[in-house]
Amino acid sequence: MNVLLIGDDSMIVDAMIDKFNKDNHRIYWLTGRKEKGISRKHVFEKYQFLYTDGNMKDIIESAAPDVILFMGAYDTNFDWRYNGQAEALRYTTSMVNLLSAYSMYGRGRFIYLSSQEVYDSSFANDIPETTAVSPRGFKAPAVSQGEGLCINYREIQGTDTVILRLDNIYHIPRKGQEIGSPCFEMCLEALKTGRISANRRKKFSMLYLNDAVELIYKVVMSEETAQPCYHISSMEEIDEFWLAELIGKKFGSGITISDHSAGEGRRRILDGRRFEEEFGQKIFHHYEEGVEKVVQFMKRYSETFIKDEEAGGGWSGKLRHNVKVIFKNAIPFIESIAGFAVFFWLDSHTVGSQYFDKLDFFLLYVLLFAIVHGQQQAIFSALLAAIGYWFRQSYDRSGYEVLLDYSTYVWMAQLFIVGMAVGYMRDHLRHVTDDKEEEIRYLYEKIEGIAVINDSNVRIKQNFETQLVNQRDSLGKIYEITSRLERYAPEEVLFYAAQMLGQLMDSKDVAIYLVANESYARLFSATSADARKLGNSIRYDAMEEMYGELRAGHVYINKEMNDKFPLVASAVYSDGQMQLILMLWGIPWQRMTLAETNRLTIIGTLIQNATVRASHYLENLRNQRYMEGTDVMTESAFSQLVHAFFEAKRKGLTECALLEVVTGDRSCDQAAAVLGDNIRSSDYIGVLEDGRLYVLLSNTDAENAKMVRERFARSGYESLLKEEAV
Repeated sequence: MNVLLIGDDSMIVDAMIDKFNKDNHRIYWLTGRKEKGISRKHVFEKYQFLYTDGNMKDIIESAAPDVILFMGAYDTNFDWRYNGQAEALRYTTSMVNLLSAYSMYGRGRFIYLSSQEVYDSSFANDIPETTAVSPRGFKAPAVSQGEGLCINYREIQGTDTVILRLDNIYHIPRKGQEIGSPCFEMCLEALKTGRISANRRKKFSMLYLNDAVELIYKVVMSEETAQPCYHISSMEEIDEFWLAELIGKKFGSGITISDHSAGEGRRRILDGRRFEEEFGQKIFHHYEEGVEKVVQFMKRYSETFIKDEEAGGGWSGKLRHNVKVIFKNAIPFIESIAGFAVFFWLDSHTVGSQYFDKLDFFLLYVLLFAIVHGQQQAIFSALLAAIGYWFRQSYDRSGYEVLLDYSTYVWMAQLFIVGMAVGYMRDHLRHVTDDKEEEIRYLYEKIEGIAVINDSNVRIKQNFETQLVNQRDSLGKIYEITSRLERYAPEEVLFYAAQMLGQLMDSKDVAIYLVANESYARLFSATSADARKLGNSIRYDAMEEMYGELRAGHVYINKEMNDKFPLVASAVYSDGQMQLILMLWGIPWQRMTLAETNRLTIIGTLIQNATVRASHYLENLRNQRYMEGTDVMTESAFSQLVHAFFEAKRKGLTECALLEVVTGDRSCDQAAAVLGDNIRSSDYIGVLEDGRLYVLLSNTDAENAKMVRERFARSGYESLLKEEAV
């Protein structure tokens, strides 16, 4: 399916891309920024647009997603450290534009990643989804408003919007990266100071990133969701001091744990039972394993984290940011003061000049800064000019006389009026120009965006065309290979079915088991020794994990890598009854995906008729192809079967042994009656063209054939092992 990921480059985006790619989904990525960022080879198409872009509807339609996954609270496009109020406004605006575009698109599911931050830390019990949010600060209310928008669109517009509130996510960070998790903060403190401060009264839970991705994926793949909101949590309660001790233990010696327990107890743990009941939940990374991975990585690359934190984090980073803002705003005033000094010097040194005596340098100064900086600096420069004028006039008379002089105020009024008028016109012209430039820029960006989307659609179209041709070829090849089974004799089909299955699935280890009854299945053919490791006979109904999937008509995938089961298995049915079990080993875990299961399902369907017919034929051989009045197979039927088994043995598809029975003066039917009690239901008794009695032992090597011969001898019949078919 098509998946549209929305969010800037981050570890959670990387993890989701890897997961969707592994299961062969087509990935589209909307970064939320104009700048070119890091590319991802598994991303089918990357869109570099702001979330507020007017082309958002066209972008979504271009991707045609079945699922839209917005990183929300975990989107690194939003920096909440310095200007939270502005970021909150930008976040809400982005949400409105994204949801509006999704609503106009009119299909698919929109998944919004929220977090436990929408609640405060004062809950004695685990927090269910029905609990009203209690956000604080700037980020939490903005994230909470995003939840409200999703619910409104679901209730009013009828969209399939789902909110996932995630617990404290922790993971192995990138080198030098800052992440907001208790585990990371404590590890960073340990690296910087050699100690960790912790509060026993602060209780919470954490969820490893890979587990979070797996649980999110369950919601993505579900056909429908019963609820609009789910909590995804490990529900494994810990406190800061316990976590600090665990981190200190993983760091080794040299880390001091400081108990700073004070104040009222704080507790915030999401209740994930609603999610568990509907989707099932399994956490693979518990704290011992997950925290150790984080600690080991940060220890190894400690310098990058310390340098990065000192350069951009903490109070020092905020101080530098504030200094930069102050300095930027102060630049026009500094320029005005410097300009005033220059023009004051000119006015003072041109007194009595026949060329410059009538020139008003203070007026020129005000006009210059009114033109350059606008009305604000016009007023400020006029104030400086008035002070300079009073100071300059005080050279010839007292300051009191200057203040009483009517011409002083006429000059000052002239100065302020001209300066403010010119400054106003400059500001107005700038606003008009900015508006026009903004409009032009908007139209240009819109045209550019449409061009990018069009180019993307062309590439997608070409890719689809190529894939369509390749898919046709692929299906054609599969059909061509599987149709060869129709050319084989019935007794050969199951041997070559294993070979073909291995070829199509790119596996050297394939086994085919014939279902004998409702409990047992016997091995018929296998392409390698590894494929025979389950034995010649299995009780498949005891393999609960595999049997449950096969009984439901699904392909079984051994996600636990359990040695007792094949990596992949599928069943072939006929008339509602399980006839064959196809098992595969030797498949890399990267290929244990939805695409591979679909491939196996298709192949199983294509070979079903031939293999089921062959299975029924073998049963009929045992029941119908006997010599009249005996339990011995006819020469023609038995000869075909023996040659088929030996040819398969030569190609490594099965093991078999042919025993010639020395009957003496006893008849073949008498011998068959006795020997039938000493062989399995999967073995065969018959005569060949020399008229002698033979026993064909399926899936039996020479060593095991010895034991059978010994049983025959105890029953009064000697036998000879034949190396080749007669």
